[in-house]
Amino acid sequence: MKYLLLIYRSDAEYVKMNPAQRKALSGEYGAFTQSIIQSGHFKAGDGLQPVSTATTVRIRDGKTLTTDGPFAETREQLAGYYLIEAKDLDDALAIAARIPEAVRGCIEVRPVMIYDN
Repeated sequence: MKYLLLIYRSDAEYVKMNPAQRKALSGEYGAFTQSIIQSGHFKAGDGLQPVSTATTVRIRDGKTLTTDGPFAETREQLAGYYLIEAKDLDDALAIAARIPEAVRGCIEVRPVMIYDN
């Protein structure tokens, strides 16, 4: 079954990191990513630009409205994701717990919807 692992972190905390801390974090992500590629769990994944680059789109009364910024103001913002293949939720949770940001932010684990054709 496919699971989407959504990575949330505080952009403000990330900005406070010095270059050595950012490089170390990048190394942690590189090692984690390689481990799930090698184990066959990895399907896709990417980091996202800071929340300040987001634009939200809504359609109201037939009109397209755009707003600079994220959908909601929160302390933690969506920073990236991994799409994985896991045998079950427990397997997906174990993988999510290894994502480096789990110690500072949080990881939301959601099964991907399966459509019957």
